[in-house]
Amino acid sequence: MANQGQSADRGLEGLTAAAKSAAGAEDAKKGLPPVHLWNPPFCGDLDIRIASDGNWFYMGTPIGRPALVRLFSTILKREGDKHFLVTPVEKVGIRVDDAPFMAVEMQKDGEGSHRVLHFRTNVDDWVTCDAAHRLRFEQARDGGLTPYLHVRADLWAKVTRALYYDLVDMGEERMVDGQPMFGVESAGEFFAMADAEQVRAAL
Repeated sequence: MANQGQSADRGLEGLTAAAKSAAGAEDAKKGLPPVHLWNPPFCGDLDIRIASDGNWFYMGTPIGRPALVRLFSTILKREGDKHFLVTPVEKVGIRVDDAPFMAVEMQKDGEGSHRVLHFRTNVDDWVTCDAAHRLRFEQARDGGLTPYLHVRADLWAKVTRALYYDLVDMGEERMVDGQPMFGVESAGEFFAMADAEQVRAAL
């Protein structure tokens, strides 16, 4: 067990070094590492878990360094239902309980048809809600709705409950394919939450 732990530690250290190297190469371009272009060999699973509240754990212990979580978030990749941390030289699997990010802050520009919503994630990325970064709403266990925001490349952020109520406050009913739907507009796109009666019942 000690040898396994030491190997995992070396894996985490190596992954951190490779992620820093990849991030450093992208700094001049002010962009994220091009994980979509990398196809390294799969090196197995690493005991990293992203909990449903957005917190990261390594071997059951919270990763308490926000800068490290931020770094790892830049090399996150999703393939099907699985999530990986990817560098040019290795790919390791991790566990994600729900969505890999949380949307924790929202800013609103304009009103009505001119409204544009911007969300900040728990790793300090700002995402503008538009046709390429859509909101979707799923049924929650408590009977309400849980919103998710598309961040990039099939990676999603779960929107906090407080922000969900803010979205509901600015929502409106519209006819969508002949059915009355309740939703919210941003950047010229209408994002339907559910049929109007269902939303009223959930509130």
